[in-house]
Amino acid sequence: MYPERVVSGMRPTGAMHLGHYHGALKNWIKMQAELPCLFFVADWHALTTHYDDPSSLEKSTWDMLIDWLAAGVDPSQATLFIQSKVPEHAELHLLLSMATPLGWLERVPTYKDQQEKLQDRDLSTYGFLGYPLLQAADVLIYRASQVPVGDDQVPHVEMMREIARRFNHIYGKEKGFEKNAVEAVKKLGSKRAKLYTELRAEFQEQGLVASLDQAHALLNEAQNLSMIDRERLFGYLEGSRKLILVEPQVKLTTSSRLPGLDGQKMSKSYGNAIALREDKDSLTLKIRTMVTDPARVRRTDIGNPEKCPVWQLHQVYSDEDTKEWVQKGCRSAGIGCLDCKQPVIEAIIKEQEPMHERAQQYLDEPSLVRAIAADGCDKARKLAQETMRDVREAMGISYT
Repeated sequence: MYPERVVSGMRPTGAMHLGHYHGALKNWIKMQAELPCLFFVADWHALTTHYDDPSSLEKSTWDMLIDWLAAGVDPSQATLFIQSKVPEHAELHLLLSMATPLGWLERVPTYKDQQEKLQDRDLSTYGFLGYPLLQAADVLIYRASQVPVGDDQVPHVEMMREIARRFNHIYGKEKGFEKNAVEAVKKLGSKRAKLYTELRAEFQEQGLVASLDQAHALLNEAQNLSMIDRERLFGYLEGSRKLILVEPQVKLTTSSRLPGLDGQKMSKSYGNAIALREDKDSLTLKIRTMVTDPARVRRTDIGNPEKCPVWQLHQVYSDEDTKEWVQKGCRSAGIGCLDCKQPVIEAIIKEQEPMHERAQQYLDEPSLVRAIAADGCDKARKLAQETMRDVREAMGISYT
């Protein structure tokens, strides 16, 4: 019914680090060549936990966009924009809140988890409770087909699907829908109409998802349907409602979990991160002083790479020969920890060189970043406005 589309965003809460690159940005760069992608700076989301001090928000937003561009996100392939520059996100969030049960928000796993982890902050606000709903609006407003997430974010996408399903059930009503849908089936032509009817029955009576997918493909190929008839037939497949909002699918992303300098998960808040555009001298010093296997107190002590955070970096940055050299050298004390770290230092410097080069043009000419963001905001807003026209009409508040 609607074109395949990927939507994802990040909160601008500080400088991006290598964990962000290997955990998300590499996947973005891969996906932008495969499907239409919209990537946004989630500045409103940053306020859900940092509402009391937004002084660094604007700088962090521009810095994040530069980091994305430096990493290889391409504005000629993907749409880059700032969430708050597309006010339709807030409008859809508001309208969805009218029909979203409070219990749905309270049961989101990260709600209590974040409250426990961020006890230094007052998170007893609607903004924090409602952020999964704003997150849903961010995706549903573009009728995204896929949302790239890690395992921990799957419940959020499931909630988006439930919200879209509930909205369609409540507001996707149309007087005479069944009669109009039957008439629309006839417009497919006798052969396709017969196949559509069979696939619909298979899905509704037997729950065959393959039949639903085949019917979707049939409708997408049909050239002689109006948009409204196409919407009716998509809705008729699954029940008796028009589909106004699309239920997005989870796109599980592969990510390399990078340890921080202390062995914990890399995070700015832990003070253990290597920035995406780290200065060479700083990068070298950070890795040279990185913790290693505690058993290797002296150079002659043998070690175990499995107990050393540096080995986890080798898993990402080193080839098989280097990894074999590390295993043998560490376990026999044939190499020291500084010897072991050097290939990682060189690999990260090599990885970051093109990032520094790409970033420099935007640091020298900030207006380039602002132009990219402005263009992206215009493109995103046009898509968002199309959805909101349908949402307002379905809810009876279009006033035309």
